[in-house]
Amino acid sequence: MRDINLPLPVARAMLRPIFRVTLNERMPWRWQRLLLDVSSRAQLLPAGTAVRKLHLGGRPAEQISAGSQSPRGATARGAILYLHGGGYAVGSLATHRSLAARLAHETGCTVYVLDYRLAPEHPFPAGLDDAELAFLELVESVGYRPDNIALAGDSAGGGLSLATAQRLLAQHGHTPAALGLIAPWADPNQIPERHRDLVINKPWSRACAAAYLGNGDSTDPGYAPLTGELRGLPPTYVQVDTSELLYSQCTELVATLRAAGVRVRFAETQGLWHVAQLQAALVAPAAAALTELAEFLREAIQPASARDLG
Repeated sequence: MRDINLPLPVARAMLRPIFRVTLNERMPWRWQRLLLDVSSRAQLLPAGTAVRKLHLGGRPAEQISAGSQSPRGATARGAILYLHGGGYAVGSLATHRSLAARLAHETGCTVYVLDYRLAPEHPFPAGLDDAELAFLELVESVGYRPDNIALAGDSAGGGLSLATAQRLLAQHGHTPAALGLIAPWADPNQIPERHRDLVINKPWSRACAAAYLGNGDSTDPGYAPLTGELRGLPPTYVQVDTSELLYSQCTELVATLRAAGVRVRFAETQGLWHVAQLQAALVAPAAAALTELAEFLREAIQPASARDLG
C-alpha cells in the first residue's frame, strides 16, 4: 500500500474545510458531487489494482481486484458488493474507488462498486431496487453463490446494504455471507442531537433525508431498515467513531441486531471522523479499521477451513 500516514490533527485540519464547503445544503447537488469527485483524487489506489468498468442490474459499476488475482476461480473466492455513502444524494464510483481497492487487496475477493441512482432525481426506492438487481445478477449471471457475496457500505450505503439484505432475504430467500457496515445511516427519520461532526452537519443530513424520501412513506422499512425485520440477517460488523452524529444510531442498531439474534461485531474508534476509512491511504488508524473490516469479510465469505482446502 502506498500510504502517507498523516498525523490525526493535520488530517482533521485539512479535511474540515473541504467537508464544510462541499457538504452544504445550500450548494446544488451537482456541484457537491463534482467537488467530491475532484477531492477524491487524493485517495490513492494500492499498487497493482485492476479496475474494470461494467454494468450490474442495469447500472454502471466497477469490478475492482488486486492485480495478482486471476479471473479464473474468482467466483470460488467470493465477492463483495459495495454500496457507497453520500446521503443517497452524492458519492460515486470515484469517491469510493480507493476504499474498495483496499478491500480487494486485503480480502483477496473481487469488489463490485455500484453506481446506484441518486436522489433527488431518483428518490427511494430507486437505489434499493438497483442494489437488489445488482446482487441478483452476481448470483444468476456471474455465478456467485449468495453466501459467497458480502454486502458492505458506509453511511447511507451502510443503510442501503442493510435494506438490501432484508429485501433479499424476504423476497428471494438469499442470505449474503456478511454485512460490513461503516457508520451506517439505518434510519434517516432520526434527527441528530448535535449540529455537526467533522464531516456531517444536521441541515445537510436533513436535506439528504428529504431528497431520498421524495413522496415516499417514511415508515417503509426499506427507507429506514433499522425499523424493519432483522432476524435471519448474516453476521454483521459495525464500525463507528464516538465523535460522529450517527454514533447513537449505530449503537442502537447494534443492540437491536443482537436482540434479534444476529451475530454482531462492533468497533468504536476515538479521534477519527465519519467514514475515515475513505482516507485510509492518508491516516494509519483509518487503515487499521479498514483492515479489521476486511478480515471480518474475508472470514465470512470464505472461512479458514475452506481456504485451507482451496
